[in-house]
Amino acid sequence: MSEDHPVEKLDKMQAEKELIRLNEILDRANSDYYSNDAPILSDAEYDTLKKRNLDIESRFPNLKLKNSVSDKIGSKPSSTFKKIKHTVKMLSLANGFDEQDIIDFDQRVKKILGFEDRVISYVAEPKIDGLSLSLKYIDGKLFQATTRGDGEVGENVTENAITIQNIPKYIQNAPSILEIRGEVYMSLNDFNELNIKQKNIDAKIFSNPRNAAAGSLRQLDSKVTASRPLKFYAYAWGEVSTPISDTQYNAINRLRKFGFSTNDLTKKCYGPKELISHYDNISNKRADLGYDIDGVVYKVDDLSYQDRLGFRSTTPRWAIAHKFPAEIAQTWLESIEIQVGRTGALSPVARLKPVNVGGVIVSNATLHNEDYIKGKDSKGNIIRGGNDIREGDWVHVYRAGDVIPKISDVDVSKRISTSKPYTFPSFCPECSSPS
Repeated sequence: MSEDHPVEKLDKMQAEKELIRLNEILDRANSDYYSNDAPILSDAEYDTLKKRNLDIESRFPNLKLKNSVSDKIGSKPSSTFKKIKHTVKMLSLANGFDEQDIIDFDQRVKKILGFEDRVISYVAEPKIDGLSLSLKYIDGKLFQATTRGDGEVGENVTENAITIQNIPKYIQNAPSILEIRGEVYMSLNDFNELNIKQKNIDAKIFSNPRNAAAGSLRQLDSKVTASRPLKFYAYAWGEVSTPISDTQYNAINRLRKFGFSTNDLTKKCYGPKELISHYDNISNKRADLGYDIDGVVYKVDDLSYQDRLGFRSTTPRWAIAHKFPAEIAQTWLESIEIQVGRTGALSPVARLKPVNVGGVIVSNATLHNEDYIKGKDSKGNIIRGGNDIREGDWVHVYRAGDVIPKISDVDVSKRISTSKPYTFPSFCPECSSPS
């Protein structure tokens, strides 16, 4: 079933089949993303499918699967590493995709707290696109480092984490037990330099900085990790023997005093209007940050309020990730090829100059049918301003909701004067029968 089929129009039988299909896709995607460091879906695709799964479960609660992906965090830890149980679960975050989602989040928070007429203070920070890591310190010394895993049990990567230069090995004036949580990531410049080195020695080329960071941290040989340019941003804590602060914002400042790198764009905001304003500010700076982010995280500032708000099965009620829209990339359409389906239907496919779209290298995109190439939809309505798609065009490619990438637009200003409209074949390229 297509993701374009509205949830509100599903009958019970369709919904049951769709939940099974979505859970199979999302389970596989979780494993590939968290365990294999080789995602099959872009972040936008994953978020779209997960939201669809949640929407169906909300409409048909009796159909929710016993092992629903909506009740899972991350993926099971690899058998390659020693397993460590988290004293405090490493949860995921609920997602928001537009301003109304953030307004609704604020209203839910105020309703639970009984402060419907009060302005709530939040802490907003960039959502780094990396690998979550827990660092446990005992009497000021780094004792162990653990990946998130499935939220309850993670992988022991202590020897590898010790090699990351900006992770403190000792901290002063800290509680006797202190667990710091944050993100391991790789800057864009370091990522590009690493891939150049990998290419020169005929080694694996990484598709994006997140995969490079995750693959580098989850190495069996810590010397390999040490050779990779990894960094760590701290943004939270887990187990502590004594509280480190009474607010989220002051706690982050305390982490900085302990010697951890924290994000300079972290800001205290009052109410959803200021949150959205800071989101826009970070979004405008995104291209110049030098590292990948995929949204902005909002957390209730007062820690006593966080305690009162509590948790759902996999996410806290006091936080939300405001995700950026799906990425669109521009690339060159090298050729249009015709694929023949099992029924004999002819499907045009765009062969593209490889381009990174939302963390995935894309080299093909669907062109649907002859009308789509000509600038019309299935009902004959004009799309893309009526611009057709031609070989040699510069096109805009996106991935949002469909596994197969799509072309959203054509940059006609870059079209060469000798280009010609694409002529759809009159005969099947395989059997020569009339198409």
